[in-house]
Amino acid sequence: MPGDYYETLGVARNASKEDLKQAYRRLARKYHPDVNKEPGAEERFKEINRAYEVLSEPETRSRYDQFGEAGVSGAGGFNYGDMGDMGGFADIFETIFSGFGGGATTGTTRRRSGPSKGDDLRLDLKLDFREAVFGGEKEIRIPHLESCQVCKGNGAKPGTGSRTCSTCNGQGQVRRATRTPFGSFAQVSACPSCNGSGEVIEEKCEVCGGAGRRQETKKLKITIPGGVDNGTRLRVSREGDAGVRGGPSGDLYVYLYVEPDREFTRDGMNIHSEITISYLQAILGCTVPVNTVDGEQELIIPAGTQPNTVLTMENLGVPKLGNATMRGDHLITITIDIPTRINPEERELLEKLAHIKGHSHGKGGIEGFLGGLFHK
Repeated sequence: MPGDYYETLGVARNASKEDLKQAYRRLARKYHPDVNKEPGAEERFKEINRAYEVLSEPETRSRYDQFGEAGVSGAGGFNYGDMGDMGGFADIFETIFSGFGGGATTGTTRRRSGPSKGDDLRLDLKLDFREAVFGGEKEIRIPHLESCQVCKGNGAKPGTGSRTCSTCNGQGQVRRATRTPFGSFAQVSACPSCNGSGEVIEEKCEVCGGAGRRQETKKLKITIPGGVDNGTRLRVSREGDAGVRGGPSGDLYVYLYVEPDREFTRDGMNIHSEITISYLQAILGCTVPVNTVDGEQELIIPAGTQPNTVLTMENLGVPKLGNATMRGDHLITITIDIPTRINPEERELLEKLAHIKGHSHGKGGIEGFLGGLFHK
């Protein structure tokens, strides 16, 4: 049995959508299979994804709060929108309550035999750092069920049709009455001959074997918006499994995972990196080339820059998801290379500088003097 989804994400039951998102991002980074190789990490990662998938959508969260896992079980969660014809859900009530008046019911309820929507599908897609920042078009391959083009999805061999099922007389279900000391109870189940459709195909399509659908691998181009991050979910309408008996296709949900970058890290819309400069560049100031996601840019280092100073390059960060004109900043941490060994000419010049500044360099040498120029 799955645990409580709120406990899985480590949030309170009244957590806001932003609280859920922050908790999910933190846990997803910690347990992602590409990062965490410990036993059980992958299973934990799946639990985190499932919890966020349910709680991030107001409708499924409401059902979960009211009914628990039973309210969101099944592909894509339990869908109350599919209760219009009551279908199998009515059978459950009929099975439990028919006969409580002291006698078996004699009426029948016809099961739905018309078109029904196909299943939703999920695809996990990896992106490199810059793809997540700027987005773009990606080609993916997705295995799914497509309607058979030979029989047009009805499962019958071309030129043939279907007939009413003789087992259930077209009702799509069979009923069995059981007598007990408390009365008669009716057990209703799908007809085993027609699988609940009420009709039997005369000759099955040779291509799909009467299923009306075939497993195919499809190439698909999807657009990745700029600014996506780990765990971002994209919905691609009608690219899931084909519907049954001509019903609409389900949807494809693409979950995105961003590969770590060797040079850049990300914090929301901001990008962080680090550069090292010489002690002379730090003292005198300079202009140095730095790498950004937009390519090489010039960075001005002010004179007297101290170690671990953070300089900001505005509007060179991550675009805001849904509004590419707004961007974060690129924050660059400055480290300073203080040499441990210098040549005689450098030593002579530095000794003159130390004398001018009134520094004694007997203890620790010139290298110690250099270290003293910078606040640690």
